[in-house]
Formats: sequence, structure tokens, C-alpha cells
Amino acid sequence: MKPKAIILFAPGTNRDSDVCQALELAGACTEVVPLSLLRDRLIRLADYQIMVIPGGFSYADALGAGKLLALDLKEYFAEEIGRFVQQGKPVLGICNGFQALVKSGILPDVPSIEAPQATLTFNDSGHFECRWVTLAPVSQTCIWTRALEEPIFCPIAHGEGKFVPAAQNILEQMRMGDQIALTYCNEDGSPAQGRYPVNPNGSVLDIAGISNPQGNVLGLMPHPENHVLFHQHPRRTRGERNGSGLPLFVNGVRYAAEM
Repeated sequence: MKPKAIILFAPGTNRDSDVCQALELAGACTEVVPLSLLRDRLIRLADYQIMVIPGGFSYADALGAGKLLALDLKEYFAEEIGRFVQQGKPVLGICNGFQALVKSGILPDVPSIEAPQATLTFNDSGHFECRWVTLAPVSQTCIWTRALEEPIFCPIAHGEGKFVPAAQNILEQMRMGDQIALTYCNEDGSPAQGRYPVNPNGSVLDIAGISNPQGNVLGLMPHPENHVLFHQHPRRTRGERNGSGLPLFVNGVRYAAEM
């Protein structure tokens, strides 16, 4: 049977249909569920095998990007999400969803260190960045990026995407635990080394996405769901078809199906 994926919807979310398309192409059944239905116990998170928090501007980014959505996750759904994560089910947070995962303390979840462990803050450029970037899959622990060999080419659209750990020892533990899942890189796969606009926001170590220690939760700023069909490539008329984001979703769906 196809695994069931729940896509959490908050006021201001606007990438839910894109994520549905990517997951369905990867072999999942999808359902977009407003947070209010979960809060009122009309829908149970336990009935799903995959959870995705998509991008957008949840609650108009009031008080900061992803901040109010993070409060929802902590105040209303902490126990349910905690069980979901501990069971090893795949969880994906994209852009605003990544911000919510970090600000709620679900990521990076470095052992033996109390929250807050990291934040996503204003881009070094001082403005909203909307451009295509290349991502190197790094982590073999993360179930979403494991065994991906080709860089992912996809767009970004954010003003607060700079990943900053709260302390150097947190970053070191993340590196040792293989929690750095995706990094910004040049189109040939070579490291960005902090260069703008290859690294579009100034993230430490060119970090574009991170996972939890278990590897089933991935948060990333770029939007791989917006490059899952060949005609979405910005240079498709020149015959370029490289860098699809679909394999990342295939990994997550396959993992859920095999659980």
C-alpha cells in the first residue's frame, strides 16, 4: 500500500500543493490538513506515515519567520509529533516549515544540550533571496538524502534562511553525528565556501538542511518540490534536465513504505 502523507496547513502556507505533487510522483497518498483539525482531534497524526510542514508565510511571519507556527507545534502538538518522530516516521520541513522545526526545538535535537540549539536568521545580503541554487546531499544518516549522488538544483525564496548554531560545540556535535544533510555548492558540486550567491544567505558551513540524530527528520530552506518535473528547470529550453528534487521525496516515501 502507498504510505499516507499529511501536509500541515497553517494560515499563510502556500506551498502545500507543490509538496503534494512531489510526494504523489514519489508514490505517496497525500492529504492537506489544517492545523485546526488536528487541534480539535478531528484528525489523528498517528494515522499517517509521513509528515510534511511546507513553505509559505505561516501566520504572515508575525513575530518572526515560523515563530507562531513553532508555538503551535510546541503548545498543541508536542506529544503527538514527539511520538511520530520517535517511531522513526519520515518528517520534512521546507523553508517556513524548517524555521518552525528549528524554533520549536525539534531540530537539530543535539543530545545532552538544552534548547535553543540553533536559529534561522536574516540573510547576510539584507534582503529577500529568490534564485535557483545547487545543493550537495551530504548525510548518509538522513533517510531523505541517503545514497543521493547527484546535486539538487532548485529555487529558494526566503528572507531569514541563515542557519546559525547557538554554540560551536553544537555545530561540532552535528558534524560528528552526520546531521548536516545538505549544503549549498557550485553547479559542479564543489563547495560554496561561503561565497555569495552560491551560499545565498550566509549559513554557517554552507548549511542548507539538517536532520535530527536519528535521521528521519529533515529541515531545509530551499524548495526541491519546485523541481520535480523536467519542464520546471529554468534552462529546459537549452536541453538541461539535471538536478531534479524528486529523488529526495522518493527516498522518504520508500522508507515509509518499508517501515
